[in-house]
Amino acid sequence: MKKTLLLIWLSCSFILSSFAQDGKKQLGKNTFLKVNPTTLINELDIYLEQEITDKFSLEFGISGIYTDYPDYVLAKKIDIGQKKPDISTEQFVDGRGLGFRVGARLYLISQEMSPSRAAGTYFEPVVFVKKVFYPNEDNTVGNVTYTNSGDKTVIGLQLLVGRQFKKDRFILDPFIGVGIRSKIYKYNTYHFDEDKVSLNDGKMVSVLPSLQIGIKMGLKLW
Repeated sequence: MKKTLLLIWLSCSFILSSFAQDGKKQLGKNTFLKVNPTTLINELDIYLEQEITDKFSLEFGISGIYTDYPDYVLAKKIDIGQKKPDISTEQFVDGRGLGFRVGARLYLISQEMSPSRAAGTYFEPVVFVKKVFYPNEDNTVGNVTYTNSGDKTVIGLQLLVGRQFKKDRFILDPFIGVGIRSKIYKYNTYHFDEDKVSLNDGKMVSVLPSLQIGIKMGLKLW
């Protein structure tokens, strides 16, 4: 999965770089700082967009994850016959983690008839990775303490289409897209049945398509 995403990302980057070089103009390079308020329910997403040419920019993002409750709803509460990770509700709710992403953005249609840098309709392939650590849970049976632990790794590719609006220093960036992501859960969970103790030393992998809808807001830094 990682090799496939890397190959797709390299191919998209090569194509976008070729387009960017065709209309390349040496202009002052602006930098924009953005946040995504649509994800504040579980994480804080911060983005930095750096202009490379008048039609091409790179966007870097970092996420601070302070709960994994939305994934609990998707993974365990919505039952469509899928396998479920052996991770408790409390572990999902108290999960903490980090995420990183990078996108190559090609502006296809300018906001105005004249060249308008970092504004207009764009296409952007994005690769990302997230790591969530679930808190340990201790259970004492007799005089023995058993510790449940777990974590999750998410790797994915997104293909976004959006239209960025710029007013003075203010940026508004609504977008929509499709993607694919792989979630890898690892867990050590103890189960107790009267005087018997069993360990589920498990790993669950799911690969699913995804839909992205959101909006970013930000400011021009320089």
